[in-house]
Amino acid sequence: MSKKRHSFARQLSISLMLMAIPIFMLSLGIFFYRSSQLIKQKTTERTVSTLNTTVQRIINYMNAIKTAAQADAWLVEDNFTPDSLAAITRRIVSRNPNVQGCSVNTEPNMFPEKGRFFAIYSFRIKTEKGKDTIETVTEPDYAYYDQTWYKTALNTEKGHWDDPFNIITRQGNGNTDYHEAMASYCLPIYTNVKDDYKKIAGVLSTDFTFQQLADIINAAQPPYPNAYYMMLSSNGTYLVHPNTQLLIKKTIFTGADSYKNADIIALGHEMTNGHHGTMHAMIDNVYSHVCYCRIPDTTWSLALVCPDNDILAHHYKLACIVIATVVIGLLIVLWMCQRLVKQNMKPIHQLLNATEKITNGDYNEVIPFSKKKDAIAQLQNSFASMQQSIIANIFSINHTAKEIKRQNVELEHAKELVEQSMAKKNLFIENMLHQIRTPLNIITGFADVLRDCRTASQEAPSNLLETEDGELNNITKIMKHNADHLNRMILMLYDSSETEMGHHTLYERNDEVPCNQIILESIRYTRKRFPTAKIQFETTLPDNLHIRTNYLKLMRSIRELLFNAAKYSDSEHITIRVTQTQTIVQIVIEDVGDGLSKESQSFIFEPFMKVDDLSEGLGLGLPLAKHHIVCLGGDLKLDSSYQNGCRFIITLPK
Repeated sequence: MSKKRHSFARQLSISLMLMAIPIFMLSLGIFFYRSSQLIKQKTTERTVSTLNTTVQRIINYMNAIKTAAQADAWLVEDNFTPDSLAAITRRIVSRNPNVQGCSVNTEPNMFPEKGRFFAIYSFRIKTEKGKDTIETVTEPDYAYYDQTWYKTALNTEKGHWDDPFNIITRQGNGNTDYHEAMASYCLPIYTNVKDDYKKIAGVLSTDFTFQQLADIINAAQPPYPNAYYMMLSSNGTYLVHPNTQLLIKKTIFTGADSYKNADIIALGHEMTNGHHGTMHAMIDNVYSHVCYCRIPDTTWSLALVCPDNDILAHHYKLACIVIATVVIGLLIVLWMCQRLVKQNMKPIHQLLNATEKITNGDYNEVIPFSKKKDAIAQLQNSFASMQQSIIANIFSINHTAKEIKRQNVELEHAKELVEQSMAKKNLFIENMLHQIRTPLNIITGFADVLRDCRTASQEAPSNLLETEDGELNNITKIMKHNADHLNRMILMLYDSSETEMGHHTLYERNDEVPCNQIILESIRYTRKRFPTAKIQFETTLPDNLHIRTNYLKLMRSIRELLFNAAKYSDSEHITIRVTQTQTIVQIVIEDVGDGLSKESQSFIFEPFMKVDDLSEGLGLGLPLAKHHIVCLGGDLKLDSSYQNGCRFIITLPK
């Protein structure tokens, strides 16, 4: 019985669809016809409006070129000399960014000293850096007076727009190479022979390129995505077109078959004859709507080409929507017959789909709770409760795994820090033992030498006593050097033991210190250790200038920098320079020597790091100096731009 009801519903649905299809198709045909007619009407209105706006932009652009010639024509007439003509043409080009070039072509024998023909031309060119520059040249002799543009200006005695091909030919005869079409506004020039008589002296021309004009045209937003403009000359030559391969070289009639391309030929004749209107034609194998008109005062014609695919794009989309709506509407009848069964089976299907996704591992699928009281609803609620329990357990497991992973990362990081600390500690201990062992061995050896010298001096003849005294003095100096080195190293160890290098806590600055005085004291201390060192002190600070700081920490930092400069440079060119601003005092210490390599500059302020593992020191001097200066509220930097040695810069707040 159930099967019969389903069969009857299916047959009824099919019958209704067969009755509805002809009605829908007739309505759809009428709709398409009326809508296409309306779209074509709106397209014509839109393209005509857009074309008129673009033509007005072209007129404004060409009027700027025309005005450039008319505004300065009187300058040419009042200053009609070769040098003045060159200056005036440059002036016109420089003051009018739309003008590509400006020329003055004089009548034959106007300037006998320049020859029979004289033409001056200034033009704009692009440099390699993309900037405009203007050049002025005297054009080679050629019969420009036979050219149409020149004759027309003289015969009509008024300005006119020349044909682009004639401009190219004229410049070609003048041996000037142009790679794009140009056009000129030609204006006759007169000279006053008498007060009541004017004589034609030549023609003033202002040029523009059709590439510039194309940029002006294409700057406007086209009415459709693939719409484009094309401009033709009086013989159909392409002046503006998206396909640059067609420009100048071909006409709209090139390769057009009188039978297959009759619409293109008709469009070409309409445009070259100066007509205006609209036409439907196949251009480049695409049916397009073309709106065209002539540019005023010229023989050129502009057309706006709009492909049908763009014009009817929304129409096609609407058609698809309507067809889809019709199909859906026809299927609704059949769907309504099966709706009751599907409605009853819907909860089971939903539950089945959800459980299949959960079985496949997709735990984000949520089984909703049902408010019904039947058996299917109870089954659904049981599955929903089970899913919530599973999600809670999975969340707990994921949280535990993330926590373990985080702790492992922290342990790995701590392990790396411990290993680095141990490596630095071992290196520090090795350096410290080496630094202490070497002076102690020297002191012990020299003590034995002194003992032997004392014993030998009691038995040696008197003539050897002076030599032994000299050796004893050298030994004493070496022992003193090593003792000073041990003392400096002990002070560094003591200083580093009471200082946390990784934490910059500001020191108490309770000392009023004369800035120049503390520099001089540091220099005197350094000279005691290095008597031969030549240290030059330069200051712009008055002697009574005091700064509030920590005397001991600042003294240690400056002495460490001077000590390194005297030890690792040529000791002949050490300069300490002190300057000030309103808020800071700057101390510059520089020397002349080998300096530091780029690799060494990256770690010189790190504790226990040395440029040479075999050199004296613990690798604490510069890090401690940096730490002290920072804790005094200033900073210590290495000037990497200084190449003659090392230059350290200290900045301190006043």
